[in-house]
Amino acid sequence: MTSPTDADDDEITLPPLPAGSKNYITPQGYAALRAELFDLMDNERPRMVEAVYWAASNGDRSENGDYHYGKKRLREIDRRIRFLTKRLEIAEVTDPSAHHGRDQVFFGATVTYVDETAVERTVTIMGIDEADSLKAQVTWVSPIARALLKAREGDVVKLVTPVGVQEVEVVEVRYPAPAPTTD
Repeated sequence: MTSPTDADDDEITLPPLPAGSKNYITPQGYAALRAELFDLMDNERPRMVEAVYWAASNGDRSENGDYHYGKKRLREIDRRIRFLTKRLEIAEVTDPSAHHGRDQVFFGATVTYVDETAVERTVTIMGIDEADSLKAQVTWVSPIARALLKAREGDVVKLVTPVGVQEVEVVEVRYPAPAPTTD
């Protein structure tokens, strides 16, 4: 018998996308998700299946911690595989280097802006599945990204915050350089 917490949750809650929009992601983000998916399928899942098989062969499963942990970990791995598969299926790979040298904010831009209190911040606008706030990356659906998108250097845009509307000025817009082509 399994408890509700042990049940395999087939419903995967995906971070919300604006209605009718695509799941934008950089080529590097797509490659990272794909690498994680293949590592789970080719390495981690087979190792865990082997561990569960070994634990099951040890006899009584009712008090076998290795067996129970292994089964739980397998469910987690399978859930992550399903999640990654779904996300990769709907991914729209967008290369920010296509905008290299432009001063308008699009997906993948690294934007430096100044708020009303003269605090300067720099953020990079990334996909939902790849943004890392510890690296000053924000998702393209975040309030700051939505305020900045399509603005140009020198523009002042309105940012809606929990404490009210704030004006921020776009100071600099950068994109990664295109990869050198090999012919």
